[in-house]
Amino acid sequence: MSFNTALSGLRAANSDLSVTSNNIANVSTTGFKSSRAEFADIFATSSLGASSSAIGSGVLLSRVAQQFTQGNLEFTQNSLDLAISGQGFFVLTDDPTSSDLSYTRSGAFSLDDQGNVVNAQGKALRVFPVNSSTGTVTASSLSNTIPLLIPSTAGAPQQTSQIELGVNLPATVPSLDPTVFDPSNDNTFSASTSVTVFDSLGQPHIATTYFVKLNPSLAVPATFDPNAGATFSDNSWAQYLFLDDQPVPITGGGEGAVIAPAVTPLTYGVLTFNNVGSLLAVPGSPGNPSGEWPSPMVSDPLPLGVGADPTQTLILDYANNTPTQFASPFNATTLSQDGFPIGRLSGIEIGETGIVRANFSNGQQSALGKIAMARFTNDQGLAQAGNTTWKETLSSGAALAGEAGSSSFGNIRGGALETSNVDLTGELVNLITAQRNFQANAKAIETNNALTTTIIQIR
Repeated sequence: MSFNTALSGLRAANSDLSVTSNNIANVSTTGFKSSRAEFADIFATSSLGASSSAIGSGVLLSRVAQQFTQGNLEFTQNSLDLAISGQGFFVLTDDPTSSDLSYTRSGAFSLDDQGNVVNAQGKALRVFPVNSSTGTVTASSLSNTIPLLIPSTAGAPQQTSQIELGVNLPATVPSLDPTVFDPSNDNTFSASTSVTVFDSLGQPHIATTYFVKLNPSLAVPATFDPNAGATFSDNSWAQYLFLDDQPVPITGGGEGAVIAPAVTPLTYGVLTFNNVGSLLAVPGSPGNPSGEWPSPMVSDPLPLGVGADPTQTLILDYANNTPTQFASPFNATTLSQDGFPIGRLSGIEIGETGIVRANFSNGQQSALGKIAMARFTNDQGLAQAGNTTWKETLSSGAALAGEAGSSSFGNIRGGALETSNVDLTGELVNLITAQRNFQANAKAIETNNALTTTIIQIR
């Protein structure tokens, strides 16, 4: 019987050595969780109870318990490397179309040939679907998760419909005669500013606004302004809009047909300021009989001749950026437009709450999903599935879905990996201890053998 007792000790020591060796072997494995061999004694009992002089029958391996303590975070240069700081697991499927879930703490991800975010074994990372503009989660159960797909382009372009412009016009520049305005001659206008706009195919065009300070001594003829014989103060400016060097008619207030050698036809607007540089009004016109400042100013349809939409309308909007006239130099305080071309992927951002956003070369940003996380009532009840993944079991309890940063779930760290939680120093000590235990049990067998030999030799 003592042979069996010592043999159980050898088996236990061997199991301890195996567990310790496995921990040491995975000291550099991303997301690996160390294990601990736990043992129980063997003791024979009967229905009549145990004798006070009974001796145990050895030891057995009770279980191998995984230690789900936090590993250190190691920062990398890969935006798709992810680490969880706190509780929770990433959710994976065998491929983007599968519904068979597995769980991991290893966040070493990359793209496959379709743009799906996968690990080294091709398992797809799952995310909760979100509103692409706001990043708000639209469904938060594990059954509603989708594979994280990184697009290479930003989708359809958006044609420009509005230009926001805010300017300061220099009060001290000399006034000019607007009837000789020529955009190719810098001496015929006082200032200009340009912005790139886009048609329906995302093709760029240059929209330029010219400003001419009006000479107060000139009466503007009827061919130039519907207000025949109108005169202007020395605080009045004419404004012209060109697209790719072609004049753009402006409607919606302050419009007037211009017949001039260099510009045919052309519409202009007049800006009038008071003596402290604030905008007063625009002289009355058929589209603006009251003489109030028109905001926004709207162009006629523009025959660009390209794009899916052959014409488009531009709004030149001063609503939130009223022009001023001060003694300082000309300055475009605001100049923006709402169009954009097709963009190429320029980068990925992953926040602490798990929102994945794609940045594109056209300045657009799109939320692609929120990284799904799961936790369990009993982490140690999870079944190891290899490649640092686990499967749900009855012992672990059902997976509980959640979002990073919320109650009971950790934060996501982009550009970082969680290293193995193996304590190498402690494992080396365990290795020595297991080795000594093995030697001691082997010595017990040797001693039992010597005793048995002695008994056999008794005559």
